[in-house]
Amino acid sequence: MTIPPPAFDPPIDGDATSATIVLAGGCFWCVEAVFQRLRGVLGVRSGYAGGTRETATYEAVCGGATNHAEAVEVRYDPARVSLGRLLQVFFGVAHDPTELDRQGHDRGRQYRSAIFYASEPQREVAAAYITQLTDAGVFGLPIVTTLEPLAAFFEAEPYHQDYASRNPGQPYILFTALPKVDKLKERFGDLLK
Repeated sequence: MTIPPPAFDPPIDGDATSATIVLAGGCFWCVEAVFQRLRGVLGVRSGYAGGTRETATYEAVCGGATNHAEAVEVRYDPARVSLGRLLQVFFGVAHDPTELDRQGHDRGRQYRSAIFYASEPQREVAAAYITQLTDAGVFGLPIVTTLEPLAAFFEAEPYHQDYASRNPGQPYILFTALPKVDKLKERFGDLLK
């Protein structure tokens, strides 16, 4: 499947040397593993977005009783990689944006596809790209990715950070995260560090 680059991808961060976007696309281990490998990405943190500080724990979120999504905060250099290109990777390999409240075998609202925007320009780029992909019929099914204002991002417990890199032999990583990394290398080799 070919995911076209965004037609609307203006510089939105001015002269900033770093910017952040929070993305949710299923298990944060897998999304983190993809974005860590991109040129221009300065750091990736796994965590929770969409809920309160009191419910921002792995046990609470996995239990499905919170409004949180497992998410990653991607800090990037906008002079080296644009928000639109990050979203192209998000839709192209990091997850399936047509699965409602799930990714593969992971089910529940905590695994929803969401873009948590921190500014109106971020929302505009994301909304335009979803419209572009929808109008082009890229996925053949409706995109269910939600656009949600970022109220707060809560970093996950330390053992979740850099999980795929630290646990490459773990079965979930072998069969879920690493195939996404392989797709990243195949489809977006020009963006790799």
